Amino acid sequence: MRIVLIGAPGGGKGTQAKLLVEKYNIPQLSTGDLLRAAVSEGTALGIEAKSAMDAGELVSDAIVLGMIQERLKQADAQNGFILDGFPRNINQAEALDIMLHEMGKPLQTGLLIDVDFAILMKRLTGRRTCGSCGQMFNIYTSPPRMESQCDKCGGSLEHRSDDNEDTIGSRLEVYGAQTAPLVDYYRGQGKLRTVKGVGEIEDIFASIERVLGTIPKNIAEETTVEIVVETAEEVEVVESKPAKKKAKKKAAKKKATAKKKSATKKKSTTKKKTTKKKSISKKKAAKKKVAKKKVTKKKAKKKVTKKKAKKKVTKKKAKKKVTKKKAKKKVAKKKAKKKVTKKKAKKKVTKKKAKKKVTKKKAKKKVAKKKAKKKVTKKKAKKKVTKKKAKKKVAKKKSKKKVAKKKAKKKARKR
Repeated sequence: MRIVLIGAPGGGKGTQAKLLVEKYNIPQLSTGDLLRAAVSEGTALGIEAKSAMDAGELVSDAIVLGMIQERLKQADAQNGFILDGFPRNINQAEALDIMLHEMGKPLQTGLLIDVDFAILMKRLTGRRTCGSCGQMFNIYTSPPRMESQCDKCGGSLEHRSDDNEDTIGSRLEVYGAQTAPLVDYYRGQGKLRTVKGVGEIEDIFASIERVLGTIPKNIAEETTVEIVVETAEEVEVVESKPAKKKAKKKAAKKKATAKKKSATKKKSTTKKKTTKKKSISKKKAAKKKVAKKKVTKKKAKKKVTKKKAKKKVTKKKAKKKVTKKKAKKKVAKKKAKKKVTKKKAKKKVTKKKAKKKVTKKKAKKKVAKKKAKKKVTKKKAKKKVTKKKAKKKVAKKKSKKKVAKKKAKKKARKR
């Protein structure tokens, strides 16, 4: 079983690949794992890949294909393999077909796990992973019993920083632009098999098993890919017909040619030598015409392939421009957001400062009012004290006057 898994990120390719490995006892080839292994082991391809990564460049398709080729030579990959993460575009798919054709291990199917983008957004934004045991949860579809805690080991659940709507949206856009055309590519070869990636994992795998059961088992019945190399740069991939149909057509052609030969023999006995010469000359002329037509057809094919190659180059350039523009727009948006957030932060700070000033002023006013009240109360208290003192003085004077009057009366009586 030789399979390429196709599907958007979050579609469940990794989960289903593990089940396929267990079922068919064939290895899963992930380009990321192959790169890491080659770099850690220090192989020739690993050294090339590391130098490219250190320089901040993408690892070339030739290096990745070389790693896949080396891996497919191992014993566990002789009965089949599952490719995950490669190819990502049409050019990589064509190069992979050529390599596998030369190895005698052509692909049998491109398995598409189809999921709507709205569902993928929920799957990825709601994804939570246990930091201890790696158990996966989803707050929308399969939430844990306790929030932010793993049901399995009780560890804390983590949310990846890139699992947000903006990042996931851009990843899905890249998939739609580059990887989705692979669906049409493998459909054109008659190798595409599609499974809806919605529902329980076991149900999805059961439908995958049913779909893989439709792949022809006999090599004669398989739809193979014929590689026609015209120049060092131009490679054309053409889908050939099944071997049984070819055999039938060859038998029919042989019968037709045999009938024609018998008819020509009968006619040649009745005709003269002069007619034979004419027929020979006509045949030569016809052969020359056929040869010229073949040459013109080949030239036309070369022109078509060149035009296709140019179109691909222009499309790639256009896509690169579009991606660059999108990247610039994203950067500009991020900068604009940062500016807005900075302005908001400054406004908040200024508002806080203003509030602090207002509160300080209010506090000062309160203190001043309290002091003024204290002064007023002190003044009132002083006035009361002075009034009391004045009253006491008046009372004393009155008492003194009374005493003086009494003394005067007593003196008058004595006299």
